[in-house]
Amino acid sequence: MSALTVDPVPGFGQDWDDLVRIWEETDAPEGCKVEIIEGIVTVSPPPSKDHNTTAELLQRRLYGVIPDDWGIYQTLGVSVPGRAGLYIPDLVVLPRAVATGPGNRVPAEEVRLVVEITSRANANHDRIGKTHGYAQAGVELFLLLDPWHSGRPTATLYGEPADGTYRVLNTVEYGEKLTLPEPFGLDLDTGIFPVS
Repeated sequence: MSALTVDPVPGFGQDWDDLVRIWEETDAPEGCKVEIIEGIVTVSPPPSKDHNTTAELLQRRLYGVIPDDWGIYQTLGVSVPGRAGLYIPDLVVLPRAVATGPGNRVPAEEVRLVVEITSRANANHDRIGKTHGYAQAGVELFLLLDPWHSGRPTATLYGEPADGTYRVLNTVEYGEKLTLPEPFGLDLDTGIFPVS
């Protein structure tokens, strides 16, 4: 099953608030992910078991290195209005105070690390659209886990966002170590991740 796009109703006044309203009102089957990517509301099927296992394994390692007042979230919306985006990353790491209170989304500039794990159906959203969105919003670190990358699963760490672009800090094939810089200070063995 591939991602379904829901085009916003055309007409005057189509702005960020209209897109968010459409996003909030989209009735998707349980487990599906509804996002706004470059101004289009998208609905993706639930992630695979390997996808979920990858998220869980990474989350387990991150808990050992993040400050006590930070949290790791799997279904929290990250608002990127400058790119007409409202993403639901696979993992979001940020101070718990930012994720506390009413609502279901946080501003991207508050995020310390965002993780996307590609799926076959929507890998290009993660590789291209979201990478630009997170960089433009100033998300400090973006980890892209890509089991579908040209037959060779890879992990790419992006950082130092400037002028809407990231610098690639490191890219490794699954099986090699990738270091997340401080405040994480984590040497991540990517060989633990399943290959889809």
